[in-house]
Amino acid sequence: MNVIWARMAVIFSLLLLVVGGLYLFVGHLSAVVVLLVFLLAVLAYYVYQVQRLWRVLDAPAYGEIPSALGLWGEVYYRLHRLVKRWRMQVLQVEQQHLRFIQAMQASPNGVLMLDDNDQIEWCNAVAEAHFGLNAKRDIRQRITHLVRHPGFVKYMSLHHFDEPLVIRDAGAYKQNVIEVEVFPYGENRKLLLSHDITKLENTEAMRRDFVANVSHELKTPLTVLTGFLETVRDLPLSAEDRARYLELMHGQSMRMQHIVEDLLALAKLEGDSEAPPMDTVPMARVMLQLQHDAEALSGGRHIIEVTCVPGINVRGAEMELLSAFGNLVSNAIRYTPEGERVHLTLRREGDRAVFEVADTGLGIEAEHIPRLTERFYRVDRSRSRDTGGTGLGLAIVKHVVSRHQGEFEVRSEVGRGSQFIIRFPSERSLIESDGPPRAAA
Repeated sequence: MNVIWARMAVIFSLLLLVVGGLYLFVGHLSAVVVLLVFLLAVLAYYVYQVQRLWRVLDAPAYGEIPSALGLWGEVYYRLHRLVKRWRMQVLQVEQQHLRFIQAMQASPNGVLMLDDNDQIEWCNAVAEAHFGLNAKRDIRQRITHLVRHPGFVKYMSLHHFDEPLVIRDAGAYKQNVIEVEVFPYGENRKLLLSHDITKLENTEAMRRDFVANVSHELKTPLTVLTGFLETVRDLPLSAEDRARYLELMHGQSMRMQHIVEDLLALAKLEGDSEAPPMDTVPMARVMLQLQHDAEALSGGRHIIEVTCVPGINVRGAEMELLSAFGNLVSNAIRYTPEGERVHLTLRREGDRAVFEVADTGLGIEAEHIPRLTERFYRVDRSRSRDTGGTGLGLAIVKHVVSRHQGEFEVRSEVGRGSQFIIRFPSERSLIESDGPPRAAA
């Protein structure tokens, strides 16, 4: 500021000297004319510079800062520094805002920002999916006009946000379970977060079913066993009847033992986070063993066929694979009527080893196939118990195949039979040659 006053003092001092000299040597009229012309020129110059300054101040973010001489040059120089700092601050704020938006878009949760009238100010893509919204179309729309779930409308109207709200049948396809939380902030504004808890709900439902099924599966043989024990204890029985009851009790105890063993096997598979070893499993020997097991379990009631393409082996944990293969074979024998065929196949698909068990039994309805690998899931509960199954075999198969990075497929047609197919990845398949298929010896 002192510099400006000093420059102004110099300019007006020079002006006074010029006007005074003209007054002394030329006359007062000429001095007045020169003074007026100078003042008009200065005024015009200042008006011009003020207009330039006005245009800059009208749009400082985009306008170019002009340059000038003298005092206005100093003004523009300082204004340029000020605008430069301001533009840097604006750029930083814009970058922070962009990063914030990107972070909110990357969130696995739905995020909605509501104003004091519960109108949408902003929402991310996840929130759009959770509530069937369109961000461009629905901005400034009241959220309860768009999400008409009765529980949600009541939740928003009561303003009791201490506990989250669970909305079932939510989402674009009305199949999800969404948990909603609302956090008031600012001047009656709200931050609404939504979480898709469908998987958690399904897991909890499976846990409840599992506990109920375990209780039921163990309760039935325990009840039968208790009844037999009371009969043996309280009633005078002949040696033949006693032997028969003891045999029945032994059968029920073995059934419980099989259930516990399968549960322990499942727990071990689920608890082992390490990948199975890459040991070579000799599949020709495995197929021969499976054939013998199938024939022993069938007791001549079925036609057992085995096709084994030579030169195909698998890398993995042999005992786990034997357990998975054995469960498929035993299921086929148990659920295939007498006189029908059970066919075991080892073949290749490109560079992948494939194990398959097919039967010509009753078949399975399509609605049951997606749930076959659930624990204790049975298509026909009474028939499953009669055949001695625990309801855990296909769950074990699923986990073994998953641990070996393979694929498990079930194909079935009612009245024509079923196919249970395990495909191993190329890194766990050892294909030595293209030998012709042969029956296991």
